[in-house]
Amino acid sequence: MSVSSESSASSAAKPTQPAKSPKLPKYLKVPFWAQILAGLVLGVLLGWLARSQDISWLVTTLEKVGDTFIGLLKLAVAPLVFFAILVSITNLRKVNNAARLATRTLLWFMITSLIAVAIGLVIGLVTNPGSGTGLTPADGARPEHTGSWIDFLTGIVPTDVITPFTELNVLQIVFMAAVAGIAALQLGERAQPILNLSESVLELLQKALWWVIRLAPLGTVGLIGKAIATYGWDLIGKYATFTADIYVGCAIVLFVVYPALLATVAKASPLQFFKGAWPAIQLAFVSRSSVGTMPLTQKVTERLGVPKEYASFAVPFGATTKMDGCAAIYPAIAAIFVAQIFGIDLGVGDYLLIAFVSVVGSAATAGLTGATVMLTLTLSTLGLPMEGVGLLLAIDPILDMMRTATNVAGQALVPVIVSAREGLLDREAYDQAHASPIDEPDRDKQDAEPVPVAA
Repeated sequence: MSVSSESSASSAAKPTQPAKSPKLPKYLKVPFWAQILAGLVLGVLLGWLARSQDISWLVTTLEKVGDTFIGLLKLAVAPLVFFAILVSITNLRKVNNAARLATRTLLWFMITSLIAVAIGLVIGLVTNPGSGTGLTPADGARPEHTGSWIDFLTGIVPTDVITPFTELNVLQIVFMAAVAGIAALQLGERAQPILNLSESVLELLQKALWWVIRLAPLGTVGLIGKAIATYGWDLIGKYATFTADIYVGCAIVLFVVYPALLATVAKASPLQFFKGAWPAIQLAFVSRSSVGTMPLTQKVTERLGVPKEYASFAVPFGATTKMDGCAAIYPAIAAIFVAQIFGIDLGVGDYLLIAFVSVVGSAATAGLTGATVMLTLTLSTLGLPMEGVGLLLAIDPILDMMRTATNVAGQALVPVIVSAREGLLDREAYDQAHASPIDEPDRDKQDAEPVPVAA
């Protein structure tokens, strides 16, 4: 036998070793929370530098970076909401007692919203956020567009199928998706080709959004830097009590109410919940978009042991209707703030109306950045001056970060509670939940598959 033949035989006899995966760049090995924190610190420093030294090009750069990140998130919002809601409704057919699960989900949305609005009202009444600010009714400006119950109810139904997507009317998109989903359930097997297409499109959109999520630390630099450079600390000083009220109220809901519900109702570890859900909460704080965070929220919810079929319904549903920060705490404190600025006394009936609006009208926020629509809806219901909205617009981006983080935490919390109550929660998965926000949705499955070694 020749040397070459022996060499070939020898090499053929050796087992094929699995190919080594390429090493990740060092920056990808940094924990996601550390990347976000670094972006936050850098953004504050650059924003302070741009404002104190009046560096216009730096302000413009920070604004462009932040706006580009938010623009990339919003780019997929309309189709993402439509296909997520459609698929989530049709996925309920795979779940036993689907109607019961949907009802329990909605019930817990309402319960947590009531608790949140009650906390907001108590904080507002105790601290009097509108007193001593130096602001007057003349500082307010009437918004161009205001919300009312008539506008809210009539605005749910679109006049055509194109405008809601071009104008990003999320509430109308949700309506069309719900109708399409229910129709698909009625059609049964005949709708399967459409459902297969919808699931593929949804996976494509989520894949693209995962790429955007990787840019969150960079987006943090731009968004935080722009806020500091634009508003500085002077503006925050005028709204110090109001700003503190919003952050304290959200923190109480996030770190007191939610853990208490987990421990008592779900019989689950609050610490483990935050360990698993923290990546989504972080991204929500930076992006200020519940819908933009939705793919990550669904991923962490599934990692916390919630069945995928139920999570794919509850999370998109929550991303468009579950807003403890924007639709409960914020309008409650804001209504008290505006009433005090304009010298209007609120009674018990007004506080009950605030609670009613928070529970029923939360879908008006529709998962977008900002809660102006919800605020105008609350003020119009109470008969308060719409000029009060103008008083709060300047400070809104700073408030919206904490509000959205609270929203997203609640959107992950309720599916965990409902699953635990219904005996569906995978306790082992919950106890082992970990945070890997930059992994793509199918990464776990890929990592779990052993690499074959040829004999």
